[in-house]
Amino acid sequence: MPEETYLNPLPPDLQAEELAEISGSSEHAPPSRQFCVFRAGRERFCLPVLEVEEVVDWPLVTRVPLGPPFLMGIFNLRGTIIPAVDIAVTEGRRPGLLPRSVIVAVLAGDDRSEDMHVGIAADEVIGTYPASSESLLDQAPPDMPHCRAMLRHEERLALVLDLRQLIQVFPVPVI
Repeated sequence: MPEETYLNPLPPDLQAEELAEISGSSEHAPPSRQFCVFRAGRERFCLPVLEVEEVVDWPLVTRVPLGPPFLMGIFNLRGTIIPAVDIAVTEGRRPGLLPRSVIVAVLAGDDRSEDMHVGIAADEVIGTYPASSESLLDQAPPDMPHCRAMLRHEERLALVLDLRQLIQVFPVPVI
């Protein structure tokens, strides 16, 4: 009969050095964050993976009459109506050429508001990448207020989106 193994929870006040000692790792690596990198138009953008709910293939999008040019429409994702925003609207898309995917991002609400979902049109989803503090550059193009920094990955740069600023620059309808 196989021997049963039980996992004991670690105490919440356990320090990082003690955790490394328990796990057998003597090296203390700096914490890294994960980013979802994608291309919209000619630019690469990224979002922290904690802000990305999911990535879906381009859905059936319903156009919104008299909507702003950046609003591609709205779509239903398992009962939630999501606005689809084209952040590369200034580059102009060829007629009939739709994005391949939608990055569904969630802006966490507070005491006064609920979580807000927004779909960001993506021509290509490149992948997820870890980022240390050395790979994040604290600068962004001045003409893109919805970006707060740049991420260096694979010898390229991706603009880090700020969701709060994004919904200010691209105000989407709340349904």
